[in-house]
Amino acid sequence: MDKKEYINRLNEQKKLQEMMSRDRYLLNFHLIPPSGWLNDPNGLCQFKGINHIYYQYTPFDATWGMKLWGHYTTEDWITYKEYEPFLFSDVKDDRDGVYSGSAFIKDDEIYFYYTGNVKYTDKKYDYISAGREQNTIMVRSKDGFTYDEKRTILKNSDYPNMSCHVRDPQIIERDGVFYMVLGARDLEDRGCVLIYSSKDLENWSYHMRIDSQEKFGYMWECPNLIEISGKMFLICCPQGVEQVGIDYANIYQCGYFPIDIDFEGKEYALGKFVELDRGFDIYAPQTFTDEKGRKILIGWMGLPDASYTNEETVKNGWQHALTLPRELKVKDGKIIQLPLEEFKKLRVEQENISTFENIELIFDFESCKEIELLLRESIKIIYRAGILTLNLEKCGFGRDERSVRLEKLESLNIFLDNSSIEIFVNSGEEVFTSRCYCEILENRVNLSGEYKLKEFKGYEIKKFEILK
Repeated sequence: MDKKEYINRLNEQKKLQEMMSRDRYLLNFHLIPPSGWLNDPNGLCQFKGINHIYYQYTPFDATWGMKLWGHYTTEDWITYKEYEPFLFSDVKDDRDGVYSGSAFIKDDEIYFYYTGNVKYTDKKYDYISAGREQNTIMVRSKDGFTYDEKRTILKNSDYPNMSCHVRDPQIIERDGVFYMVLGARDLEDRGCVLIYSSKDLENWSYHMRIDSQEKFGYMWECPNLIEISGKMFLICCPQGVEQVGIDYANIYQCGYFPIDIDFEGKEYALGKFVELDRGFDIYAPQTFTDEKGRKILIGWMGLPDASYTNEETVKNGWQHALTLPRELKVKDGKIIQLPLEEFKKLRVEQENISTFENIELIFDFESCKEIELLLRESIKIIYRAGILTLNLEKCGFGRDERSVRLEKLESLNIFLDNSSIEIFVNSGEEVFTSRCYCEILENRVNLSGEYKLKEFKGYEIKKFEILK
């Protein structure tokens, strides 16, 4: 879909937006598509004080379709501005979709890299070993709103011993050398990450491969190599990992490997995979470093190929959202996630929170052996025998339970929007992110069990202001 086709179809968008305006489950303090479908966050960066949030976007269909890059900006994480799509599918190497990618700032310019999708239909293909192109394409921008010509810098033939599934480029710099990280599926159906190197950000050559000793899924999507407090982590989304007890419960995973890597020597040591989020709806997280030096993560509040649905929003012309942006820190060698400090500005103290649909709840426990927390008469959070469980059986449209082992429950920080819940456990030690569709949106809070509460606070959360 090029820009001309997009403009010619804007009446379709208006119809969807009219439907959206009547939806009781519309989110108020999360970014959602202006219409239609949203998935992966893309191109996250802060440039000259402005945070740019691009995302996978299908404006005229709430279930799937041709992917563009949608675009929001914010300077304070409270007020946002919506723009027309940034990248359209308008050259032969991205004719079937402008897929996920990232941004890298150098010499007062933003370099964007993304996957251009081409899918052949002249005969029957498996679309794994044959039938599609995954082209790595680059554009440069001086402002984050316009860009120069598209340049294809890597094609299928540049990916050694790989299937047709190589995508989601991310760029990092080490000792004057640039490295591109790509998620991949090899011809033996093993997930891995490919790394390419460059001296100029335009000409790239194969450098090395990262994978696990034992097979861990058939595809690793959306890789991010990130350094936090001097420690390196490989964030990615493995597909094809079998559930083990309460671990790896979603169809596809979202987490990280601790990694020690020597780029020059092409050597690495990969630690054990850790799940970033235990909720039902989390995938494709992307990270960036802001101008304060904070490591910030935004994820897709969704999951591909899940058995559960969002039919309540689909029938009203939209689907999916982005998570609350989170600051990443390291504690005891593990990534912890915290809501951005800026969100405290959205709080409105209330004596009675039950009359408000959008709230933040904070529970600080002096001691906690066992609890059951009931929200909106249908969301259950249970801590029992060292297991913390989120139960959405009554409001999840197929979502049932997700759990995590927890030696001690010290605190819960809960953000409830009209149709989403994000739970930050023990100051970000664990997180649950999920969509939920409660019949009753009044925030009735019922806490029972064997516990001693140090402090409880409840706030109304103001809506994001979206400027157009």
